[in-house]
Amino acid sequence: MLIVDGHLDLAWNALQWNRDLRQSVYTLRTQEGRTPGAGRAQGTVAFPEMRQGRVALCFATVLARSTGRRVPHLDYLSPEQAYAVARGQLAYYQALAHEGHIRLVNTLAELETQVAEWEAWETAAAGNLPPPGIIISMESADPVLGPAQLAEWWAAGLRIIGPAHYGPGRYAGGTGTELGFTPLGELLLAEMARLGFLLDLTHLSDRAFWQALERFEGPVLASHNNCRALVPHQRQYSDEQLQAIFQRDGVVGLAFDAWMLCPGWIVGESSNANLTLADVADHVDHVCQLAGNSRHAAIGSDLDGGFGRDQSPSDLDTIADLQKLVGLLLDRGYARIDVASIMHGNWLRLLRQSLP
Repeated sequence: MLIVDGHLDLAWNALQWNRDLRQSVYTLRTQEGRTPGAGRAQGTVAFPEMRQGRVALCFATVLARSTGRRVPHLDYLSPEQAYAVARGQLAYYQALAHEGHIRLVNTLAELETQVAEWEAWETAAAGNLPPPGIIISMESADPVLGPAQLAEWWAAGLRIIGPAHYGPGRYAGGTGTELGFTPLGELLLAEMARLGFLLDLTHLSDRAFWQALERFEGPVLASHNNCRALVPHQRQYSDEQLQAIFQRDGVVGLAFDAWMLCPGWIVGESSNANLTLADVADHVDHVCQLAGNSRHAAIGSDLDGGFGRDQSPSDLDTIADLQKLVGLLLDRGYARIDVASIMHGNWLRLLRQSLP
């Protein structure tokens, strides 16, 4: 079954972690065998495995922050530095597209071409696989020098913006804060709506979440977000917040990060031995039961988002194992048409309603 993944930090892994994603996951693990750090030699995502797993399209990020913090590979001391890093990540996607390793999807016509070619390949089961498609998304709007610059980013191919990440951002409060949108952030939302951007609600503080829904009338999503009812934490969204997304016909991509799947899981201490893709299916099921249908649940794996196999479900070796979710959901009584909606259809619906 074709898959659309709502959140992968591909350029960040390639440039900040120095991974050549054209090579297989297993080659990358071998190359990093002596590299210290969490997630090293534990990666799960590269283009060969994306093709193997039929990941026909993903939302791929540009990611840099500028808030005075000093987390390596994430934080920069000025907005200008963050801008330059994010533009470099965008240039990486453009270079990959130039060489035919991926296809940039900026318009509805390009989306339909991408989907049609993958569906034709699946039907024929022969010939060369089409390249994975990429929708460019920004995780933390810190690299945007000001709202007036958004037109430049739109022209460069950016289509989705999540205004915040962890902590206080230049535009809005993120995970771990009770801050709302800054005055600059309110201008950002208005310009995003004018240009046609999709708003990613992921990582917004509770206060900023409700402000965003009140002030932004365009399409919304939560690209990689799980359920607070199952794992109590501010990073997750409550049933009330999820229902507000449903009311806007938005989509929620369920993430695969262990601490977001299992209550009490502690990064750097807990084992993932008893954590499986069935825990992801629990969050998918919660969204579907809450909505009363399968229209709003999707995949937003966040695989290799600063972690690897050590912090993912234990029965997932590479991103190709996303396919295992199909059987898990069918075994729970989901009709195949509903599983297809979750694995790709809901993201495609949102994009078809939103892309120029």
